[in-house]
Amino acid sequence: MGIDIRTVGIIGAGQMGSGIAHVCAMAGLDVRLNDRDPARIRSGLATIDGNLARQVAKGTIPEEQRRGAMARIAGADTFDDLGACDLVIEAATEDESTKRLIFSTLCASLRPDALVATNTSSISITRLAASTDRPERFIGIHFMNPVPVMQLVELIRGIATEDPTYESAKAFIAKLGKTSTMSEDFPAFIVNRILLPMINEAIYTLYEGVGSVESIDTAMKLGANHPMGPLQLADFIGLDTCLSVMQVLYEGLADSKYRPCPLLVKYVEAGWLGRKVKRGFYDYRGETPVPTR
Repeated sequence: MGIDIRTVGIIGAGQMGSGIAHVCAMAGLDVRLNDRDPARIRSGLATIDGNLARQVAKGTIPEEQRRGAMARIAGADTFDDLGACDLVIEAATEDESTKRLIFSTLCASLRPDALVATNTSSISITRLAASTDRPERFIGIHFMNPVPVMQLVELIRGIATEDPTYESAKAFIAKLGKTSTMSEDFPAFIVNRILLPMINEAIYTLYEGVGSVESIDTAMKLGANHPMGPLQLADFIGLDTCLSVMQVLYEGLADSKYRPCPLLVKYVEAGWLGRKVKRGFYDYRGETPVPTR
């Protein structure tokens, strides 16, 4: 039998963590938002409140729904504050050693029947599960960014994940009003396995001088009907995240077609990581974004 998920703990109050908290609270679930930095918990709560207020201003949700959702989210300063959760989702930085440390410390605070999940976009679920005391109750739940807007969630079973865990996770995603797909536990799963090599290829196209930033993005927007060009999308995702996913693919599958483009490496070395730092393939410091190449 699966577990009915009513209270969700989230570790990491950044963009992804606060987005997951937002959709869980809107679906009527109780949420405990944890981060090792208490200031990030406060800023995560403020971000959620601001996003909900914008929805109220647009008329997409009534004010009482915003108030109800915010009342269901509480900050959790320690892992012990997650003790009552049915499910805890880790949404910390995309770094394996950080995630493993969280899982090895977290489990002592949880009920024996609680489920544990990771929002990783590329790291082995089987390996992460092995750092917990409950690999059979561990699963990958990969939300897309921005969480409140994107419809898809990838569910990834590790080698030890049992059926009731998968069924509970699937029911949880349905409760959020989102669509889940099942992916096997191979590097980068489905979406990033296809998307990131396309972005990496676009960067190679720029690196080799085949086209400028503007011409590549225009070509894919109008020639392939993509809502946003691949270089613009890379800036939105974060070039450091793009590089880390390509490294996971390259190391995990040992195929030269996944080699990260040297120009991507160079931009990350320069600290030009995209929109979050106002410079990537575009410069966002002025009125309108200007290509940097």
